[in-house]
Amino acid sequence: MALFSGYLAWAWVPNHCGTPWEAVCNFLCDCRDCSDERQCGFHEAAAALGAPFVCDFERDSCGWQDISTSGYGWLRDRAGAALQGAGGARSDHTLGTDLGWYVAVDTHRGKEVSTAVLRSPTLHEAAVSCQIRLWFHAASGDVAELRLELTHSTETLTLWQCSGPWGPGWQELEVATGRIWGSFQVTFSATRNATHRGTVALDDVQFWNCGLPVPRVSCRPGQHHCGNKACVESQQLCDREDNCGDRSDEDPATCSHHTVTDFETGLGPWSHSEGWSRNHSAGGIQHSAWPSRDHSLNSAKGAFLITMSESSNPAVLSSPQLQASGTHNCTLVFYHYLRGSEAGSLQVFLQFQDPGAPQAPVLLRSRRGELGDVWVRDRVDIWSAHPFQILLTGHTGPGGVVGLDDLVLSDHCTAVLGELAPSPPQTLTAPPPADPSPQPQDSCEPGHLACGDLCVPPENLCDFQQQCAEGQDEQQCGTSDFESTAGGWEDISVGQLQWQRMTTQENEGPSGEAPGHFLSLQRAWGQLVTSARVLTPALGPSGPTCELHMTYYLQSHPQEVTCNFERDMCGWHSGHLTDAQWQRVESRGPNYDHTTGRGHFVLLDPVEPLARGPGGYLLTRLQTPAAPTECLSFWYHLHGPQIGTLRLSMRQEGTMETVLWSRSGTHGNRWHQAWATLTHQPDSKYQLLFEGLRDGFQGTMGLDDVAVRPGPCWAPRRCSFEDSACGFSTGGQGLWRRQASATGQASQGPRTDHTTETAQGHYMVVDMSPQALSRGLVASLTSEEHRPLAQPACLTFWYHLSLQNPGTLRVHVEEGEQRQVLSISAHGGAAWRLGSVDVQAEQAWRVVFEAQAAGVEHSYIAVDDLFLQDGPCPRPASCDFEFGLCGWNHLPWPGLGGYSWDWSSGTTPSRYSQPPVDHTLGTEAGHFAYFESGVLGPGGRAAWLRSEPLPATKGSCLRFWFYIGFPEHFYKGELRVLLRSVRGQLAVWGAGSLQRHQWLEGQVDVVSPEEFQVLFEATLGGQPTLGPIALDDIEYLSGRPCQDSAPSRGGETAPSLVPSAVGSALLLLLLLVLLGLAMRHWLQKKGGCPFPGRRDSGPVTGFNNILFNADSVTLPTPITSDQ
Repeated sequence: MALFSGYLAWAWVPNHCGTPWEAVCNFLCDCRDCSDERQCGFHEAAAALGAPFVCDFERDSCGWQDISTSGYGWLRDRAGAALQGAGGARSDHTLGTDLGWYVAVDTHRGKEVSTAVLRSPTLHEAAVSCQIRLWFHAASGDVAELRLELTHSTETLTLWQCSGPWGPGWQELEVATGRIWGSFQVTFSATRNATHRGTVALDDVQFWNCGLPVPRVSCRPGQHHCGNKACVESQQLCDREDNCGDRSDEDPATCSHHTVTDFETGLGPWSHSEGWSRNHSAGGIQHSAWPSRDHSLNSAKGAFLITMSESSNPAVLSSPQLQASGTHNCTLVFYHYLRGSEAGSLQVFLQFQDPGAPQAPVLLRSRRGELGDVWVRDRVDIWSAHPFQILLTGHTGPGGVVGLDDLVLSDHCTAVLGELAPSPPQTLTAPPPADPSPQPQDSCEPGHLACGDLCVPPENLCDFQQQCAEGQDEQQCGTSDFESTAGGWEDISVGQLQWQRMTTQENEGPSGEAPGHFLSLQRAWGQLVTSARVLTPALGPSGPTCELHMTYYLQSHPQEVTCNFERDMCGWHSGHLTDAQWQRVESRGPNYDHTTGRGHFVLLDPVEPLARGPGGYLLTRLQTPAAPTECLSFWYHLHGPQIGTLRLSMRQEGTMETVLWSRSGTHGNRWHQAWATLTHQPDSKYQLLFEGLRDGFQGTMGLDDVAVRPGPCWAPRRCSFEDSACGFSTGGQGLWRRQASATGQASQGPRTDHTTETAQGHYMVVDMSPQALSRGLVASLTSEEHRPLAQPACLTFWYHLSLQNPGTLRVHVEEGEQRQVLSISAHGGAAWRLGSVDVQAEQAWRVVFEAQAAGVEHSYIAVDDLFLQDGPCPRPASCDFEFGLCGWNHLPWPGLGGYSWDWSSGTTPSRYSQPPVDHTLGTEAGHFAYFESGVLGPGGRAAWLRSEPLPATKGSCLRFWFYIGFPEHFYKGELRVLLRSVRGQLAVWGAGSLQRHQWLEGQVDVVSPEEFQVLFEATLGGQPTLGPIALDDIEYLSGRPCQDSAPSRGGETAPSLVPSAVGSALLLLLLLVLLGLAMRHWLQKKGGCPFPGRRDSGPVTGFNNILFNADSVTLPTPITSDQ
């Protein structure tokens, strides 16, 4: 079974036909009538895209010449005037009649060895995808040897050679030339001797995909524009192949950070075990399956790595210890060679090097079988939080070889030890064979199938006659519904397409009520534009009435972007380059849609099935815009302690891919609406892409109710400046600019942004130095129009002021007229600070940031992370969580395992356990912040919920309500309160194991001589156990110690609904207070020795003489030490 992909790039030019010599016979029609490609060993290609350049010998010999030096030569003939001798062709291949033409060699009656040679005209420039296909006829025993060769420069490459035996009739030959620079010629030769005197015929010579890419004015989205203006795919950059035709895609300046091992001088950073050997073709081992050339140089003189080991232990090639840099993939591109045995295989494994990671090797790729005399490109993408090694293992069957060449590690594969150096060779236990059929027992000979007391020889397998009682010998023989296995079908594709067994939810193909399995055509990493092939095992013999029945499905039609996913996927489909797949699912349990709460939506779950890639892709087909500007709206769901990033991009013809929108980390267990404005180029199509990039395996991403309407969108309610300026305009001067410190072009600004807390993150900044903005002058930053507000809202933003006084930051709301709502004028520091303003607007409105300069050198003002949320603005570090997190930062902190606090309510279905009611309202509808500590496990230590920076205080009170729900006798979770400042961090409060399944109040008296943050830390005290830790009604009373400030909850106070005896609680509280007072008095007499065994974060300079008082802690002013 086969399907074909790809087409020959076609470019019509004015019919000058004064074509330069090097542009003749270059597989491209430079003249309007393609006359420059005649008599080139082929006639011009047909008018259809993808058609090859063909010579069928029906009109003439197409420029092929006989250059034989003996009487044994080639001539054009046909079966109707057949040459004398037995075994000749009785019809040609083109027409299938005795009137069709071909070229053939006559029988020879001499006794000396003679060779008949047929040579093409001089050809120019073959692309890396170039293939020669032809049909030959040679009865078995008639000829000693057939050979196809290519001569260029000073070298002759043997593309194919064979000494038979050949079957009856016309045989197809397909070979890849590889990239050929300059001029070359192809020869086909037949050698005979005294015992081999028969005829040989040749017909239908075809050159497929041999032309170099043609220049284009612009390239499609996702493509690279070469130096010669040709277009190639972005994944073809730095892959050790000249895809552009001028080598600009392999430019050293672009590819210098990639690590390339071509085996010409050694193994580079790779190390190998016994079994692999470095070798070459010229003068190499005489072996029928030996490569005729390497991949790097496309030459018999080039080197490669090869194994012919038939032992049970595979040959293993090990990379150095690597790690994936940042959020990027470590990509390995490699070229492999499998020939000579159906049992040969190459497998790629990932071996983690961290003791906290899985120790069993993870299979990333497996190829098996006979792929022919061709180097096949493949690629694996690796994202891992742990150091790892890549292992390439080769198994060979009888008479087979497995080869490797040109291993390319991307620039995001960084060495653990700093430099890429060889690691000690690795050993790997031989994995189970890829063939799922039953394996022979020791009582049977190798290759025989054991079933009971019977040993079935190979020739009796799959012969349509059952010999085993349970039919094992006829299983895996091609008859299959693909529900449990592939039924013996095996993909042997070497090109840009491959066959994969998939489900209806993984592939936008045939669909039904239940997810079924089928074989699906998918994209692959191969470099050749060739058919995708899937084969059964060897079958037969069969009877004359044998029939093959199959069901097939073809789909290709445009569909809409607007979709609620209730009936199908509309115009969206899941990408193929990773194992993680977006799936259309029905509302069930914790997964519910936005449209009705009981309908369908698309879900990305990195756990089902366990996927190896960094995430998943959801794409549209090419779309035609209905207006120059459109608004895309959609609802998204980001939930879980390790959820990652959801990103929306747009690809347009002739432009680079543009990121329109992104969100990172959990956004609570609820649906959120988002908008993005689509600006289109005239007469161009576009494609939309949702990209889900994960940080781990805890959490899910959902999309629902996607809609497109003409016209621009309102200003976004949230802006992190990571993808764009969110429509903010900078006025005529353009002094505000969007920047990231990591670019190296930031003259002024904070070292990290607030969103990602890294140098790669973006923010808006204005240089307030006198040379940029004179004293007293103003730089404005104005948003797009926001929609009118139905209720009061709170606009929060984070700002950063330089240490030197930059001037004044003013915030205005512009609704018809401009009114100032906030003014900030102070010296800055090292931290981002939270600003908030209450907004009421019955009409469309804008927000304006004004920066007025103070005329101080090296000063700046920066803003980041704007968020418009319903409801009034809370006090600093205070929150009832009804409308969100109120400025509390829940994103993962480096070094703690990458886990996040979340936000939810009791009514929202969740896969994680959570409190049934909140504390604020005392109902299921109320909201709270919570963390499921059961996800921590090995390597994940804690999760932080961080307040905004708070000013120094001589005495303030922090009150909060907390909930810890764990099974009886299995309590392992712990909630702590930490204070973090420039001096370090200190644990000042912790909840023990006596509180379970109820809301309890905690409070902390805080004294700090410098700016600080409050951290709520959820952690484990032992083995992981499922159970939530939740917070609600956090209240920070600045300047008011806890003993002076009674709880003030107003009308929102609600008792805990968990049953408890009121009298017992009061008695317990009284006892705690008395105990605390007694302990405080004793500590004051003793000098305040710490409690033995009390867990804190270690010695921190500046935090000492801590006084513990039940649930309260007072931090005295630090004592200066002379030591």
